Amino acid sequence: MSTLIEQPRYSCALGATQSVIAIKRAMPILHSGPGCGTKINSIIGQVKGYGGANSMPCTNTSEAEVVFGGEEKLKGVIEGAFKVIDADLFVVLTGCTSDIVGDDIGSVTGVFQAQDEPVVFAETGGFKSNNYVSHDKVVIAIIDQYVDKFANDKTTLKGLVNVFVTPPYQDPYWDGNLEEIKRLLEGIGLTANVLFGSASSGLEEWKTIPRAEFNIVVSAWSGLAVAEHLERKYGTPFFHFPYLPIGGAETTKFLNGVSEFANLEPARTAAFIQKEEKRFYAHFERLAEFLLEFKYGIPRRFYTLLDASYALGIARYLLNELGIIPAKQYIVDNTPEEYQEAIKAQFARISDFRSAEVAFSVDGGAIQEEIRRDDHKNRALILGSSWESKLAQDIGADLLVLSVPITYRLVLTCGYAGYNGGLRLAEDIYDRVLETYR
Repeated sequence: MSTLIEQPRYSCALGATQSVIAIKRAMPILHSGPGCGTKINSIIGQVKGYGGANSMPCTNTSEAEVVFGGEEKLKGVIEGAFKVIDADLFVVLTGCTSDIVGDDIGSVTGVFQAQDEPVVFAETGGFKSNNYVSHDKVVIAIIDQYVDKFANDKTTLKGLVNVFVTPPYQDPYWDGNLEEIKRLLEGIGLTANVLFGSASSGLEEWKTIPRAEFNIVVSAWSGLAVAEHLERKYGTPFFHFPYLPIGGAETTKFLNGVSEFANLEPARTAAFIQKEEKRFYAHFERLAEFLLEFKYGIPRRFYTLLDASYALGIARYLLNELGIIPAKQYIVDNTPEEYQEAIKAQFARISDFRSAEVAFSVDGGAIQEEIRRDDHKNRALILGSSWESKLAQDIGADLLVLSVPITYRLVLTCGYAGYNGGLRLAEDIYDRVLETYR
């Protein structure tokens, strides 16, 4: 019996193009059908980096390549890309057709690698996984086929850390989040390789990955495969914080955890946290009067339709610092089963007094129907995607769009991580609430 999945919130494995585009001066080369890249871009949206959208080279595989193989065509496209595209790294990504046919992509790229050309490959046939899984796969491919060439000097750089968060563009606020996490880590005395986006120095930063003192994973599960690979490959330990730290309490917890793991100077960490908390809670004091005045006209409970990292971070912040009660929480990132119990355990103890019911589902339509059938005596807040606009209207809820697809908002520097992100999230939530009183 076939099952129809409505409104999935992730793409196929080829969506890892977003990960390449987020690296400064890196260019994906697609060995796929002509429509694959366009469809990926339309699902995720706002992917217009150095080589994004319709500017990506592609072999445009057709029936001829299915019958005779596409290795020669790929070779020609790579040679052409070297001639006309000014990039520092090229990453060949495969689509379904080439993976089904069995093209030997490694042998094609291997010829260029032997000539010291900056090209790597990853098999990302859409049927193999989703873009969360293939993000890790592409990062590992770049490390093994490109970064490792620069690992002759294995001297550890004191205080250097590699940071792995959610996949770029799949998280619409990835760039702002990385900027804030880098700022926080530098505040307690570390040097952070964030690897992607405007806060990164690009491939020069990637080349120092093997020399990091340790790695930091800020995610429920995405990025763990990379950290585990680096631990095996270079012996680099890693610190895992299983959700996005948002607001005062969780950001402080994150920084204290990193500081203890790295054996940093406690006085410096404490001084930085004290300074940041003082500023954060000064703004919260101004918020308190508003919350008291509008206590009967603001959301009393919330639903999330987010990936695991965001759902956990959001739930802890909204409950413990804004006082909004969690309704059912929906995780929509197709979380692998081996991570689900740990995530459920986190929701079971999101505060000392409350737990939250959580469901793992990739069917946006089914989730929306379940929320519609819920009791709506109190005003609700929905944290999801643009697809929840009609749902919010139907049940009289407020909506903040935090996940793809995000079609009604332009995102540049906005991020919700850290102290600054917590303030921004409070502003954005209550801005939408007040908008309804016009």
